[in-house]
Amino acid sequence: MQINLNDPEDFTIENIKTLVASEDDTVNTQFRVTEDGILLLSRVTGNRNLDGIKFCLETNARGNGYVGKTAAQDDVWVRRVYKAIKDNWPDPVVPYIDNF
Repeated sequence: MQINLNDPEDFTIENIKTLVASEDDTVNTQFRVTEDGILLLSRVTGNRNLDGIKFCLETNARGNGYVGKTAAQDDVWVRRVYKAIKDNWPDPVVPYIDNF
């Protein structure tokens, strides 16, 4: 799943929940935003394969409940992700966002 940050009808809390629920918590993942404003949840993490990536959030370490169906039900977490993305699109403070 991908979310177009340039489309207010696509960039919603509900779609962030769906994105969070779309991945398995048994692997590391990372929220990444492309230069064109597409938010995705990648299994490529850290500083690898960043061509075309405008910014990313810190790696969601596997087994910590950052993604998956249970994580998507955590409204505080989902809103933190939404706010971090919203606060940094289209002009991120830094290309790697941690402590959000």
